[in-house]
Amino acid sequence: MSTTTLAVLVPLLPFLGAVAGLLLGRTAPGFVKPLAVLPTLAAAVLAVLVAVRQGGGRAIDASTELTPTGSVPIELSLHLDGFAVLVAALVGLVATCVQLYSTAYLREDPRYPSYAALVSLFTSAMLLVVYSGDLMVLLVGWEIMGICSYFLVGHYWETEAARSASLKAFLVTKLGDVPFLIGLFALATDAGSFEITKILGTVAAGGLHHPTLIALLLLAGVAGKSAQFPLHTWLPDAMAGPTPVSALIHAATMVAAGVYFIARLLPVFTASSAALVVMAVMAAITMVGSGLAALAQDDIKRVLAYSTVGQLGYMIGALAVGDRGAAVFHLLSHGAFKALLFLGAGVIIHAAGTNSLAAMSRMDGLARRVPDAFWTMTIALLALAAIPPFAGFFSKEAVLVAAEQAAGGHSDVAPSAAGWTVLVSGLLTALLTAAYATRLWLMTFRGRGAAAPDHGREPLAMTGVLWLLAVPSIAFGLAARPLADWFDGKELTPTVTTSVLGTGTALVGVMLTWALWQRATARAAAGIRNGAAVPASVAAAESAAETPEVAEVTHEHPAVPAAPAPDPGRALLGPLHRHAADGFHLDAVYDRLFVRPVRAGASLVRFLDREVVDTYVRGAGTAPRLLGGLVRRAQTGNVQSYLSALLAGAVVLAIATAVLANVNAGS
Repeated sequence: MSTTTLAVLVPLLPFLGAVAGLLLGRTAPGFVKPLAVLPTLAAAVLAVLVAVRQGGGRAIDASTELTPTGSVPIELSLHLDGFAVLVAALVGLVATCVQLYSTAYLREDPRYPSYAALVSLFTSAMLLVVYSGDLMVLLVGWEIMGICSYFLVGHYWETEAARSASLKAFLVTKLGDVPFLIGLFALATDAGSFEITKILGTVAAGGLHHPTLIALLLLAGVAGKSAQFPLHTWLPDAMAGPTPVSALIHAATMVAAGVYFIARLLPVFTASSAALVVMAVMAAITMVGSGLAALAQDDIKRVLAYSTVGQLGYMIGALAVGDRGAAVFHLLSHGAFKALLFLGAGVIIHAAGTNSLAAMSRMDGLARRVPDAFWTMTIALLALAAIPPFAGFFSKEAVLVAAEQAAGGHSDVAPSAAGWTVLVSGLLTALLTAAYATRLWLMTFRGRGAAAPDHGREPLAMTGVLWLLAVPSIAFGLAARPLADWFDGKELTPTVTTSVLGTGTALVGVMLTWALWQRATARAAAGIRNGAAVPASVAAAESAAETPEVAEVTHEHPAVPAAPAPDPGRALLGPLHRHAADGFHLDAVYDRLFVRPVRAGASLVRFLDREVVDTYVRGAGTAPRLLGGLVRRAQTGNVQSYLSALLAGAVVLAIATAVLANVNAGS
């Protein structure tokens, strides 16, 4: 079987599994789990086989015209280069892990059949985006992912939180998709084709007439899909969905699609220095802002959500300095350890009965209750904090090296301003990342108080997946040197300067957070001894991070002890804590700038429709009805009345005729 045929089967198998799962979910429930796992597993195996065959060599292209358009053709085409085959292998791996994990995590969920089918469709759409060589076909996968995310985030649709989160995710990403679609059409018009290879050829020949405008329009869509400032606010709220969905969205689909899109079309963006600077500023604000927000979150999943926003900022920053190899390297590394973090968080929520870090910090022995999650999440958090020799260290260093070279004026495409912006913000974010990773680990696994509930070992389908993902989280960084040949040939290995700066700032964040946690723990213990424990109602309110998922998948809900939670984030942020916990009030700003004016406009339109338009419509019917009523009264059925009226009318007409005749004669 040819490599092209195998590549076609990779997105096709999950799609067929999704269709079969939807058709057989109710009539043959015994087939639901095999239809969820086996097609996705087969697609993952085939994706790895395609990657092995492609081998980082020359790109493999195949295409056929999908439909004649009369102008710019739309083709069903594949473009298999080193970037595409490795990202597809990541998508297959993470999707398979999510499907396996979900069989245990949602084993009692009555809507599991539709959930599994949507996850398969989600996976198929992302694989279509990855392999597609035509922008219109890529757009199909891009939009299908948006629809799937709407249904999956709103899985617990009985609750207001899930309904609002799914609608917010859909609308915010669509807000970015409008300029994105305009940019795609403008790009295809200049290039005369939607095929990516032809577009890149046009860019190389200087054929783009409005490179800055096109790049900024496309960047708006990427900001929405990849949750970058200012369109990032949907992603933390999307934690209302099931945890395995969060792992899939954050690690290998949807948010990764925007980064991958820019990597595929990077020459379009490098054709405009202004677009690169805008991209660098967007990445810098996203990285630093999300790091500060993560330090103030109580929900363990919201901490990881803001972490994803920041790590995506690193990837966008690498693209802003013109190094797509570093960006995709971090995408692959991040995909492994972020999937591990979310799935590990699911195990913790499953066992602890809460997703509140404040509540977990009041539990003793949670690490002993879930040893698999403890060890694997420790590995993943070390990778997230970029501590050597874990995978995150090498991929994050690749980004910092690229930024350093651009800042020093050694980049052929990126201005030094973009390089300095990414480098400074990247180092600051390294400190913040290490700080919130340490805070999460301490508050989750080093709590003190009532004994954590003991429910025995978690299912193998959940814990086994964690150890599988722990392998690349540890060892993937060793692939930095050979991966350069799969990408553009640029070195991905760290330099001494960036290693010292990056690791040093990370260690400062770790030690500072540890010291502040020790102080907060001592103060909390002193408060308990002095009888200064907070009331139970206040403690419950402070740790009310519960989501619909908690009630669905946990064994029980332990009572939260009425005691202060030792939180080093409060000391680190100081007066910023309140604002950071609320995402710096961006939702409130958007509510006043956009939501309220739109609602006011809608209210005005509704008033005009009901009170003005409807009045005219009702009036148009009332006048004939009144006239008809008058005429109906004249229809008495009395012949004498009719004859009298006829005679009176004849007399009136005779008099009128005589008068008119006299008038005409006199004139």
